[in-house]
Order: sequence, then structure tokens, then C-alpha cells
Amino acid sequence: MSGVHGPIGGVRGPRVVSVNVGLPRAVPRGTGGDGTGDGGEVMTAIWKEPVAGRVAVRRHNLDGDRQADLVNHGGPDKAVYAYTREDLAWWAGELGRDVPVGAFGENLTIAGLDAAGVVVGEVWSIGSARLQVAQPRIPCFKLGIRFADRSLPRRFAAAGRPGIYLRVLTEGELGAGDAIDVTPGAPTAVGVSALARAYHGHDAALATAVLGAPDLPASWYDWARERTAPPRRRRS
Repeated sequence: MSGVHGPIGGVRGPRVVSVNVGLPRAVPRGTGGDGTGDGGEVMTAIWKEPVAGRVAVRRHNLDGDRQADLVNHGGPDKAVYAYTREDLAWWAGELGRDVPVGAFGENLTIAGLDAAGVVVGEVWSIGSARLQVAQPRIPCFKLGIRFADRSLPRRFAAAGRPGIYLRVLTEGELGAGDAIDVTPGAPTAVGVSALARAYHGHDAALATAVLGAPDLPASWYDWARERTAPPRRRRS
């Protein structure tokens, strides 16, 4: 269903709290949770830092930002990652530690927007850029490295707070303090949080709805077709 967002948490409408960028770096992989054993290094750009001023939004990323693994990260349907300040606060309570802006590798820390109501296909106008909600984040072992906690990818998946990947419809500039003007998605749009839950919970019922939903990356339609395909008969 289409998402319509009103002010939450006393914030006067959705807005950008922080713009965060980072470049790939080599880090020890022993603190992660990929199951391949300790030792060695891995390249990651999950460490993001806030930047001041206006930031250019390009088709595949923000100026000053890069992705280390272009097979599983980045590309037009994962150009910009957004996470809410409200969810960061929830994680701070859950983990019993400070969780600063950019901690989840998000490019945009945002506030005043109900992430649970965000649907694929809705458009966010921020500054002179136009971004379209594309999909939820599916966590990988690098999240465990970032927090030095092997359990984080599993806990992130279970928390139902996946954050929002956006594609760039119109390049432009944006900055901290900018309002987020939301154009609702189609009536048949699927919610980002619901889509993440379906993926992690192997929800075949929602997979059927995904096949009729607009604006998703091709990989999600492939996933839905696989989930809804009848089981193959064994040859006798």
C-alpha cells in the first residue's frame, strides 16, 4: 500500500539530520560474522562520517562516497542509503552504547519520517535532488565488523529496521537540515519493512504480492518467482 508520512517524535516534518560519506578501507575481518574464520583483511566502506555543506548527488553515489564491493553493494538501486535517527536511538538502547550518525553506513541520517510506512517507489525530493525508494537493506557480515559483534547481522535482520536504499532520479545537491518532500508510491507498492520481513521469514504470501508491485529491482522479482514457484516433482 502507498505510504503517507506525517511528523513524528515532535519533528516538524521529515528532514535530513546528517549527510555521511566514506571511502573503502582495509579492516581486519576477524571481528566480523561471515563464518570464514579469523585472520586477513576485507575492504569495506561501511565507515561513514558526517560532512558539512552541500553534497552533490550522483547517479551511483554521493560525492566523496564509494562502495567497496560493487557486486553486493552500490549500483543504481543502492545509490544512497538512508537510516532514521529514531532507529539509531532504538539501537542505542538495544546495544547499551552510543550509536552515532553514520554508524550503520547510512549516507543520509533522517528524522521525522515513519520508516515502517515507507514503500518502494515513493519519491523523496531533497534539495535539488529527487530520490526514489528502491529496496530494504539485507545485512552482510561487514555490519558485524563495524560493530565488532558477530551477532549484529542476525539481530539487524530480526529487528525489522532495515533502512532504505534509494535510486537517483534527478542528480542535484542536498545537505543537513533539508526537508524531505515525499511523493507517495503506487497503491500496489510494497512496504520496505514488509519486504525485508518477507525475505528473512521466507514469506511466500508476500512474495506473490511482490510480483504485482511496481518499481522494484529485477532481483526482487526473481526472488519472488523463486519463492512462489511450485516444487519440482522428483523423477521416479
